[in-house]
Amino acid sequence: MRSTKFSFFLRKSSTHLLAILLGAMLTVGFYRVLPSQAEPVPMIESAAPTVIAQRQAPTRGSFVTAAVNRVGSAVVKIDTERTVTRRVDPFFDDPFFRRFFGDDAFSQIPRERLLRGQGSGFIIDGTGVILTNAHVVDQADKVIVTLKDGREFEGKVQGADKVTDLAVVKIEARDLPVAPLGNSSEVQVGDWAIAVGNPLGLDNTVTLGIISTLQRSSGQVGIPDKRLDFIQTDAAINPGNSGGPLLNEQGEVIGINTAIRPDAMGIGFAIPVNKAKEISNQLVTNGKVSHPYIGIRMVTLTPELAKQNNNDPNSPLMLPEINGVLVMQVLPDTPAASAGIRRGDVVIEIDGKTITSADQLQRLVENSGVNKALQLKVRRGRQTNTLSVRTDELENAT
Repeated sequence: MRSTKFSFFLRKSSTHLLAILLGAMLTVGFYRVLPSQAEPVPMIESAAPTVIAQRQAPTRGSFVTAAVNRVGSAVVKIDTERTVTRRVDPFFDDPFFRRFFGDDAFSQIPRERLLRGQGSGFIIDGTGVILTNAHVVDQADKVIVTLKDGREFEGKVQGADKVTDLAVVKIEARDLPVAPLGNSSEVQVGDWAIAVGNPLGLDNTVTLGIISTLQRSSGQVGIPDKRLDFIQTDAAINPGNSGGPLLNEQGEVIGINTAIRPDAMGIGFAIPVNKAKEISNQLVTNGKVSHPYIGIRMVTLTPELAKQNNNDPNSPLMLPEINGVLVMQVLPDTPAASAGIRRGDVVIEIDGKTITSADQLQRLVENSGVNKALQLKVRRGRQTNTLSVRTDELENAT
């Protein structure tokens, strides 16, 4: 009896095992025979993980790797040399001491010294046109450009603009890799930012961060002699990074790494690439950029600041408690001086547009063009006057 039950159990178990094996074969066979039809249900995917892994090979690297690979070969190192003449102390030119010590002793005193600098840049044209910062190549007697593949070229500064801190360097080469230029007007706060360059002389360095803010004025950055609205990023920018590209996650140039705040950690600034496109075209064509100016020093005025001034018994003048731009100084022999603008005037409109900040006034003047008549409405004490100011070219300023 026990033997019969055991035999029945074996037959039944064999039947179940055969059914399971047959089902598994059919399942695998169905998946292999029909790979181009509808995606298999999750149960089939989990039943055949090896097949899934074969179909989807893992990718290597990250979006940062892809971005750097796209642009890296177009990023260059720029080394500069400049000879400066040292002023000799009058002590050493005194004939008495020369007679006492002899002329040979004084001839050993070095009167010249060689200054070296480093920076970065990137190729924007395959014929050897390179974009960088003006301060990288400022007053350089010699410019050496080193490509990522190790080739060296002597570069010629084709044009530089100190006001926007941009410069174009040309090397004699052909078929060079070119960095793809993006659109900085599409950049948003929180976007990825990848800085590429040669900080501290360390070639081909990459740092990663985000866009911290946009349209940070040069006055806020601490370089009021520039006319720029910067992209602010926390991607590390160090000396030597200047002139290198700031990339988005697609590997497109969105800015030119330019400045850092020495009193802050993790804050860097880049010139928007759209501004660089505009300036570089003028530098390539003309070797310079024309900037209009009117010739005033100014600060933003608010009702609160005016009230604080008016409550100070030592204040030299009373200010209208309004929003506008306070003229702190009128430079001599400038368009503003010729138009009759005075210290203490408050500019409230230009060509019918309300003015509430010094940065806004600066942008309107910059975008107006040279030899353009601007109608300024100003408050002077209790009176409101309209003055016509014709812009002049900044390089003509004395």
